[in-house]
Amino acid sequence: MLELHSEIKKLERNGIDMLHFDVMDGIFVNNITFGLPILQQVRKVSGITLDVHLMIKEPERYIKRFAEAGADIISFHVESDSDPVNTLKAIRECGVRSAVALKPATPAETVYELLPYLDMVLIMTVEPGFGGQSFIPEMAEKIKAVRSKITELGLDIDVEVDGGINSETAAVVRSAGANVLVSGSYLFNAADMSAAANALKEDRVC
Repeated sequence: MLELHSEIKKLERNGIDMLHFDVMDGIFVNNITFGLPILQQVRKVSGITLDVHLMIKEPERYIKRFAEAGADIISFHVESDSDPVNTLKAIRECGVRSAVALKPATPAETVYELLPYLDMVLIMTVEPGFGGQSFIPEMAEKIKAVRSKITELGLDIDVEVDGGINSETAAVVRSAGANVLVSGSYLFNAADMSAAANALKEDRVC
């Protein structure tokens, strides 16, 4: 596990609530990252909530395997090749919280009909595939639109954002209606991770 175990324990010590676990297949996005074997090992050494983000071409094929590997939440992209309703059904059948993810160019309206079947909506505030990108300011309007629709329907759904989140952009997305924030570079580059995490937090943050 190299230093992964110690890094996860560092997250836990510093008040991080969830571990966002990106899965990329080199097809849906150009990069390739962690897969099932790593997720299984993470689950063995930590009880932290595992928020698994599938950036893969055919997520429905792998839902059961990721659930069995220890995922607590599974998100997949509406732009993937899998039918979203069938994929959400597969997630729910595994007893895992369900989420869909939207790329920056995908309109907010794309997810509206799926909201009654969701526990969370993940709005990408950078292009998926690579870390360290800058926050796209226009995504604040998408966050507002999704949150507004959730409120209109009277649903209890988290709105998660991922990409370029730091102490400044966190305030922007929280104001727009996000309540789950994913941060990588900002937290891991901070001299004091706990203080950096507290700067992001309002409700739940990973």
